[in-house]
Amino acid sequence: MRLALFGGTFDPIHSAHLTVAREAAGQFHLDQVWFVPAAHPPHKSDHTGATYEDRFRMTALACEVDPRFVASRLEAGASKSYSVDTVERVRAMGEQPYFIIGADAFAEIISWHRWQDLARITEFIVVTRPGHQYATPPGVRVQRLETVALPVSSSEIRKKLAAGEIPSELPAAVGRYIAERGLYQPSEARTL
Repeated sequence: MRLALFGGTFDPIHSAHLTVAREAAGQFHLDQVWFVPAAHPPHKSDHTGATYEDRFRMTALACEVDPRFVASRLEAGASKSYSVDTVERVRAMGEQPYFIIGADAFAEIISWHRWQDLARITEFIVVTRPGHQYATPPGVRVQRLETVALPVSSSEIRKKLAAGEIPSELPAAVGRYIAERGLYQPSEARTL
């Protein structure tokens, strides 16, 4: 099976994430793209958005749009979500996954936990973005995914949600889930 892991906070998951996954699946003939919400991302310790469970549920709803998309709990739990550990778990299942990553994140790859081990065990699909330059460290296997400009920002979406708007960049099922749960609203407006 040709498989790619697509990790992130997905806070919230939006149309650009789905477009990237769809383009990667098409260009690299992937059977599945596993969306892996990070429970405790090491590079985003100031996380203040939705809970892991809400982010996972939104991801699962968004994945319903394409049979190749799978929401995965590989990074659930109390420990930090390190990509190398996730890839090692998938390899232990007998799979050799690609790793989808944005150019901005890939530009910082040498700061990642055990990045050399990660580079040794996977091939990266780097999503190029206008204005983001990156260098490929020696020995790192990279495929480029050229995308059209996708000017979608999770932080901008969260601002709109806090103002009571459901942005069009959200999949409809995700927008409904957010509205029903009162996510991204001031704490006094949230319903559980």
